[in-house]
Amino acid sequence: MLARRTTLVFAIVLLACSVGAGHAAGAPNGTSQQHESSNATLVSAYPSPVARGDSGEFVTVRFSHPTNTAGWTLTDGKTTARLPNRTVDGTVAFAMNTSAAGRHTDHPTAHLDGRLLLADGGDRLELRAGNRTVDSAGYRNAPEARIRDFETGRWRPVGATDFDPVRTDGGTATAFVLPDGDDVTAETLASAEERLLLAGYTFTSARTTDAIIGAHEDGVEVRVLLDGSPVGGMTVRQQRQLDRLTEAGVSVRLLSGPHTRYDHHHAKYAVVDDRALVLSENFKPGGTGGMSSRGWGVVLDDGGTAAALADLHGVDWRWRAATPWEEYRAGRDFTESDPALGEFEERHPPQSLTVESTTVLVAPDNAAEEMIDRIDTADDRVLVQQMHIDSRDERLLRAVLRAADRGVTVRIHLSGAWYAEEDNAALVSWLNRRADAEGWDLQARVDEASGYEKIHNKGVVVDETVLLGSLNWGPTARTENREVVVALEEKRVAAYYVDVFEDDWSKAGATGRPLPAGLLGAVAVAGAGGLLVARKITFVGRDGVVTDWEW
Repeated sequence: MLARRTTLVFAIVLLACSVGAGHAAGAPNGTSQQHESSNATLVSAYPSPVARGDSGEFVTVRFSHPTNTAGWTLTDGKTTARLPNRTVDGTVAFAMNTSAAGRHTDHPTAHLDGRLLLADGGDRLELRAGNRTVDSAGYRNAPEARIRDFETGRWRPVGATDFDPVRTDGGTATAFVLPDGDDVTAETLASAEERLLLAGYTFTSARTTDAIIGAHEDGVEVRVLLDGSPVGGMTVRQQRQLDRLTEAGVSVRLLSGPHTRYDHHHAKYAVVDDRALVLSENFKPGGTGGMSSRGWGVVLDDGGTAAALADLHGVDWRWRAATPWEEYRAGRDFTESDPALGEFEERHPPQSLTVESTTVLVAPDNAAEEMIDRIDTADDRVLVQQMHIDSRDERLLRAVLRAADRGVTVRIHLSGAWYAEEDNAALVSWLNRRADAEGWDLQARVDEASGYEKIHNKGVVVDETVLLGSLNWGPTARTENREVVVALEEKRVAAYYVDVFEDDWSKAGATGRPLPAGLLGAVAVAGAGGLLVARKITFVGRDGVVTDWEW
């Protein structure tokens, strides 16, 4: 019996010694060193600055509590740099050149001694405390001027913003649609008394130019901010309008060059004193001159919304990629545009309504997630009118399909424009087959325009909320573009846009495509298609020619 007890005690002692030895091997300086060396996380890396020689590279590390980093190193397996011999806390950007790195990060910087070269093609980084690896992370194929976020596994632009949704108590709104409400944009801009901050993708409207110059001549502070690399290139028509603005003394900047944060500055809004104008349409004759595109817009007499958009405009205006037009213009060639003529009689006049609340959404910061959340909580209806939906796997579309699966009524109306019709028709066919197979109350349709030339809208109605703005349904718009969407909550406001949606939907069914039963009922108008085609080619808009391609 004594022998057995002795053996048991001996075994316990050996086990305890073994465990103690294990801790000692993992933490040479004892338990406190092990605790201290496990509180740091590699957060991000900036491997490919625009500057020559990659000056400005950095690696950010987050410390959960104050930590003395004496003996700590960063290595890529080939080169190694030592962290400073001092106590750090929070998130710190470690760099060989702290002055250059500080221009690309808002975090405090700390100097690295030794040599650490972040390869553009990819690297595996290790953060070490003595001979212990605290954390490791890797990346491949670093794009220029992008920061690798190790926690999300994505690249983000240097200087990317992080705006939260801004909700206000609403106020008076002028709800309007295009091309019907063709005077609203120009008249709103012309009414400015103190400030006019315009943000757009493309700008070719002579009427809009006239309104802005008039405001500037009346002493209004005017700033125009546009995209510097529109799809298809900048047109001669836009060059002429921007020349007019700058010759009149208006400040015009275009987001362009290696420091550009986003693929496109695709937002379409303006701050006019304490009012906000938000559009789905470009500042082109086809979008704002009563000539071509079906889109939605709103003017909000709401100081909170105006302030939120003014903040956004200021951040983008001050970014280093915002290039004055005179500098951008030098040595550039501009493309000719193909004219397309047309006009549309007003069927849905603007209405002055009261909005219960407004929420400003910004991409890529928050817009997509907020829109998905709203669709995911829909109870009764989701009506979608879009130029194009990127694919069956588009996240916004998937949220709509989840709504249909819950029993929500869904209607999806896509553009019949020549550049989108084939893809849209294939998606519509798949959606309708899927709805039949699942027993959903979902119908999809490609538009056959009635009077207006094409759908260019990016509008959604979710129950009694309207979502309108510039965000196309695709990954680039959601994650790589600057976009603006407003969510308008109010039953009567929703009713206005629903009325337009239903009219467009029914006219599309009347011109040859099957009209499913359900939301709207059967409509039959024999021969309308030919009459509408004739109408499209006989009217000429008052703002001149427009291009057929609009994004």
